[in-house]
Amino acid sequence: MCGIAGLFSKSSDIEGRLGAHLSAMLAQLADRGPDSCGVALYRDPAPSGSVKVSLYSPDEDYPWHMLERELAEVFGPVGEPERRATHALFTIDGEGARVQGWLGAEHPELRVMSVGERIEIYKEAGDPREFIRRFALENTSASHALGHTRMATESRVTTQHSHPFSTGLDLCLVHNGSLSNHNRLRRFLRRRGIEFQTDNDTEVAAGYLTWRLSEGDEIETALNGCLEDLDGFYTFAVGTADGFAVLRDPIACKPAVMAETGDWVAMASEYRAIAVLPGAGEATVWEPEPGRVYSWERAKVA
Repeated sequence: MCGIAGLFSKSSDIEGRLGAHLSAMLAQLADRGPDSCGVALYRDPAPSGSVKVSLYSPDEDYPWHMLERELAEVFGPVGEPERRATHALFTIDGEGARVQGWLGAEHPELRVMSVGERIEIYKEAGDPREFIRRFALENTSASHALGHTRMATESRVTTQHSHPFSTGLDLCLVHNGSLSNHNRLRRFLRRRGIEFQTDNDTEVAAGYLTWRLSEGDEIETALNGCLEDLDGFYTFAVGTADGFAVLRDPIACKPAVMAETGDWVAMASEYRAIAVLPGAGEATVWEPEPGRVYSWERAKVA
């Protein structure tokens, strides 16, 4: 099963209430994925030379203020973290790989959910409607976002195994389906420096895209590479700092629907998740074709 929701704003009105609109979409998809829920929000870019880092601790009383002091000693002044349930968002001066490496070495009890200029990932096991409430999504503005409700089939029900997965700066991926060659591909990618935190096949797909982008591909070229190198069935929604993209495998047995108005672009596993958006009745609605990449970028609609 699983449910995917993606929303891209083309107007300031939608951007200001994007969190509320995405929450409504995810609530419609809750019964497709009752095990966990997660979102990737793109908003409030970090200052030049800094990165935003989203961290997760299973300890709801984790001493984030002490981590703030440690970070300040190593990287310079760090603003007070933004807390959302079991997660904390820090803005840190420094290069993303160095920050992530330090956190992995000094605080292995934490999990880095995302690193980048604009991305923030939050995810948690449990009912999606409770996730929406705990993480205060309805009060969040963003330029675009992806969300996922999960019904676990190929790996454990944990926060770490939940979607979205991020394996590169500002990149994330959510997935409905299953890959058959992910173990072989994981070994191939590890030899090329891609690191993984779980055994989830979706994280391997994200790692594949990170590798292709590091080799100089644009996102559309990298996604087209999936059609040759990834075996299985899938609907992918991919987030980048500039927008999002959608790809279905050549058989396209997993459901997907897309819609567009003058104010937004949306995709979801079912139309009912799009029907809750303002102006949905006047939207252009279509089923994405098998094996075709669809993408939108902020610069092209500004």
